[in-house]
Order: sequence, then structure tokens, then C-alpha cells
Amino acid sequence: MTGGFRLRNIPLLSRVGADRSDTLRTDVDAALAGWADARVLRVDRRNQVLIANGSVVLGKAADLGAKPPENAVFLGRLADGSHVWGIRAALEGPEDPHTETEVLDLRRAGPIFDDVSAQLVATATALLNWHDSARFSAIDGAPTKPIRGGWARVNAAAGHEEFPRIDPAVICLVHDGHDRAVLARQTVWPERLFSLLAGFVEAGESFESCVVREVAEEIGLHVTDVQYLGSQPWPFPRSLMVGFHAIGDPEQEFSFNDGEIAEAAWFTREEVRAALADDDWSSDSPSRLLLPGSISIAREIIESWAALD
Repeated sequence: MTGGFRLRNIPLLSRVGADRSDTLRTDVDAALAGWADARVLRVDRRNQVLIANGSVVLGKAADLGAKPPENAVFLGRLADGSHVWGIRAALEGPEDPHTETEVLDLRRAGPIFDDVSAQLVATATALLNWHDSARFSAIDGAPTKPIRGGWARVNAAAGHEEFPRIDPAVICLVHDGHDRAVLARQTVWPERLFSLLAGFVEAGESFESCVVREVAEEIGLHVTDVQYLGSQPWPFPRSLMVGFHAIGDPEQEFSFNDGEIAEAAWFTREEVRAALADDDWSSDSPSRLLLPGSISIAREIIESWAALD
């Protein structure tokens, strides 16, 4: 039975390894004082970063000048107290030229990142993506400029401040309360690739109502007992994935109402466990079921459900 169903682990992109130090975002003097010893995370136009030994490569902020450039975003403080900023820029190698590095984005590097790197890259990616699309006011189209350490933008003419946008989306494991769960394949996915049902929250809608609506729209099932599991930032480009599980009836027929889902099926816990043992979507397993990789909260939800007795 799944009455005690909870996530076993913190989703990879929800890990916390640095102090966000939000009070420093508006303390100009403190920001300038810490700049000389600060570190900088470079994120290129493809949202890629440089990693070495499971950690993101951080350069010397002082190499960029005597103060933070206007396009820099404040990411927080490391355990040693040093500030960390992120910038959209070409990648540069580490200080030690003999260090082996690799260029990866968050989707591919997330599983091997330490907690600090996961937090810094997720935050920087989300903020920089927002700045790329927020250079003009959503109210009157006037140019805006970054303020508050990159955590807001201001319309200089009107004084109106705008803040980073987050698009909340639900993601849900539908199960029968026993040992079967629904997994579905989107129309744009290759054969055998299955995951959980997900969708964006609409205006005026609660998370729980969104779960019921999205499941009905995507596969035609009416679900009950919607329960929260956990959440994870998903900066592709600016989502927040909010995880749930809910009860569905295996006797109810599927109907694919919105055109997003190509197929869905009920899988037993043993089938899901076998698929998890075959790694993820990137494997060459001949299994009829391949599952999402560990970077997604979907993987943690599926693993947590599969681990139940």
C-alpha cells in the first residue's frame, strides 16, 4: 500500500549547498567589498558550464574589473564566505591549466554535480534566462536595467520594478493505491520512453486542481486523493516542477484528449523496478519501458514509489 508514500531523497536540482544571502542583493557596499575575493560562474549562450571533478569551475571575479558588471547576478556565498556571481559569457578554463574539464549543461551534468554546484548552476541558469527575455518592460515596453544584484529589473523612466518569472507546473504519479502506476509517452518522444504526467498551472487554479485537470486532459482518467510530494526548480527556461501522487482507477479507459500523449499504460511495481535497473532513457536496453534520467524530479518520484514494499 502507498499510504506513507514520500520522496526518499531531495530531488537533484533542489539541493542546497550555498547560502543565498538575499540580504546582500541590495547592500551595494557589501557587494563591492566582497568583489575582490569573489568567484564567478560563467554560463554560455547554450546554458553550458565548465565542470571539473564533479564541481562547476569558478573563476576570479576580479578579472572582470573593479566591480560587478551590470549583467552579473549575485548567487550567494560559499562556506568560506566568498561571494559568487554568475554571468552570461564564453567559458574559460580553470586557473590550473592541467585540470581536466568538460563542457556540459545542467541536464547532463546535474547527476554528477555536488550540492553547491547544483544550486549555483540552477540559480544562474534561471536568472540569466530571465534577463535575456526581460530587457523591455512588460507594462509599457520601455527598456529595463538590472538591480538588486540581478534579482530584479527596473524601468528607469517609470520606476516600476519587475522580478524573475517562474512558471509553475505540476508533475504527478498516478497509481492504483497498490502496485500499479500509469506512465505515458508524449507524441514527440521516441518509442518506449515513458514518464509521469505533467502540465502548467493555469491562472486562478490550485496545484491540486491542476493535477486533476491535466490528468483528465492528457489521458482521460479522473484521479482522487491528490497529495504533495516535493518540488524542484527546472530552469528550462524558468519552470518550477511541483510533484504529486494521486489515485486512479485501472478499470477506467484511457482517452488522449489534448494530443500531447501518444500512449499510456499501467505498469506493475516489478516492471518499473526492472526498468530502473536498466538505467535511464540514454541506455541501450531492449526493455519495453525506459524511464527519465536522474536530473528530473520524475525519476525521484518513480524511484520512491518503486521502493515501496
